Amino acid sequence: MTPLLSVLTSVLASVAAMLAVASLAVIGPARLRETWGGLRDRIWDARRAGAALAAVLIASAIGRSSLQTVSELFGLQATALIYGLEGGFVPWVQATFAGPALTTYFSWVYVYGYAFLLAFPVVAYLALPQTATLRRLLVAYALNYGIGLVVYTLVFAHGPRNVMPDMVTPLLFANNPDVMALTSEVNVNTNVFPSLHTSLAVTVGTFGLLTREEYPRWTPVAVPLSLSVVVATMYLGIHWLTDVIAGFALAFGSVFLAYRSVDSRADAPEPSGDAGDTDDERPEPGAGTDD
Repeated sequence: MTPLLSVLTSVLASVAAMLAVASLAVIGPARLRETWGGLRDRIWDARRAGAALAAVLIASAIGRSSLQTVSELFGLQATALIYGLEGGFVPWVQATFAGPALTTYFSWVYVYGYAFLLAFPVVAYLALPQTATLRRLLVAYALNYGIGLVVYTLVFAHGPRNVMPDMVTPLLFANNPDVMALTSEVNVNTNVFPSLHTSLAVTVGTFGLLTREEYPRWTPVAVPLSLSVVVATMYLGIHWLTDVIAGFALAFGSVFLAYRSVDSRADAPEPSGDAGDTDDERPEPGAGTDD
């Protein structure tokens, strides 16, 4: 088995197991059973948001190498600027806090925890009676990837592990060399500004706070895990603090735009299965719905 296939299999198996446990603990068996009956309608209702996300991901996969070349030739050369702004912050983080236990934790968080963090909200919000939150999440993901791809093209910058190899240790790859086979398929060394790991993780954490009434057990998992991903990007020597700050801005902007562009009133009423239901029991066209 190749290193890529080995790591990919491990990630998929681990994330599937975490999704199963989290679904039972956070969503609950009763809601999961209810979801199964209306699954097709909910997926159909979220089809446009899902298609938008798929289109952005496909465009990123196809155009990444070409856009990297454009960025290198014509983009803003920002490495020196970023280094001038923050200097040795990332080396200081490693020199101050690096140790076997934290390295193991943050390496797990960066790969396995991050994949779970992005996947579970899709399952959780698909289980809600209305699809507004799911559609907003998918739109926010698409905005993160789409805007990130544009900025990656406009800004050319190397990460701290490439700029200061004598001061910054690539801890993720030093302790998990096979992981490089996976990360190289989805990223390149110049894709550092902004940090998409940060922006997507913070997006999930923000949605976790916004949906704490629907899923009170998810919020205390989503927020610490998303912040762990943020710290991991710097602890492992992959991103600058500047990248992380830009990632926060991208996350909050994407969530704001997703909420502005997706109207909860567009949700169709959930079928109750009661033959006695009438149109009079449906919400008025102008009435809002709880997300």
